[in-house]
Amino acid sequence: MFRFSSLIHRWIGASLCFLLAATASAAEPVKPASFIPLWLPQAQFAGYYMAAEKGIYLKHGIDLTIIEGGPGRNPSEYLRDGRADFAALWLTTALQRRDAGLPLVHIGQVVQQSSMLLVARKDSGIRTLADLAGKKVGLWGGDFDIPPHSVFDQHGLKVQPVQQSATVNLFLRGGIAAVSAMEYNEYHSILNSGLNEDELTVFPLKEHGANYPEDGLYTLETTVARDPQLVAAFVRASLEGWEYAFAHPEETLDVMLRIIKDARLPANRMHQRWMLSRMRALMRPAEGSGVGELSRQDYQVVVQELRRRGLVRAALDYDDFVKGNHALR
Repeated sequence: MFRFSSLIHRWIGASLCFLLAATASAAEPVKPASFIPLWLPQAQFAGYYMAAEKGIYLKHGIDLTIIEGGPGRNPSEYLRDGRADFAALWLTTALQRRDAGLPLVHIGQVVQQSSMLLVARKDSGIRTLADLAGKKVGLWGGDFDIPPHSVFDQHGLKVQPVQQSATVNLFLRGGIAAVSAMEYNEYHSILNSGLNEDELTVFPLKEHGANYPEDGLYTLETTVARDPQLVAAFVRASLEGWEYAFAHPEETLDVMLRIIKDARLPANRMHQRWMLSRMRALMRPAEGSGVGELSRQDYQVVVQELRRRGLVRAALDYDDFVKGNHALR
């Protein structure tokens, strides 16, 4: 059984080699900071919202503003322009931005594994990955098409990529043979449309050669150099917020539904509950690592794939990029 609480306490208690100073004490001034998640408010980011809601960031000496993410709000650009101090990014995205000259550094890994799926109907004749050959497959494009294209390349598959929107409607209407879906989001929407799991063929990318870590926490090298205490406090408070969210799911859903409604977005408690439960499973660390850590092996796999595809020019040393878990061994 995954003991999130015990692991996270061990993680929080460990010293971070570049962040040796303790988090700001109550007597010290509270520091303002800002964070932008990958997307609009939803339970995918519940840990951060609960850390803000319950005063956890304040306890760690941070007056945190959570900037609403979503369309047209690129987290790496917010870091670059100084509009955010911290951001959530996929590892594939962060490595490409670093290679392009943005001095990003990794400070904490939240989603430890791939949650991306390719989903097809069994009645379309798709039962194995090879059956996707020549078929229309919905892909989001941009950085989000790296994992599926990696799978296609590894298995020698040629598909017909179709630009996928933020919904799965084209798939539900039969316009494409397979659709991209996140385990915690679109897959649940497909099930809620009336399709049963036994009517679907599901290809988890993590089982087909693309188990790439997703949501991680990032900042700029200059932020680490200027205020390592702030960086340490932000990571610790964020992970404590996740611990609280998982320990108090109904309260967390109440808070998230309020925030989602305040943002004038559709809110569905059942869907947010599904998302929160799946996030807990996705934060389970690999064997030999802890909550919040980025595995050196996972890092090397992603770097090698990006280099193979020409998406980064040179291999960046793990110790130059990962600044949050050097002393956790």
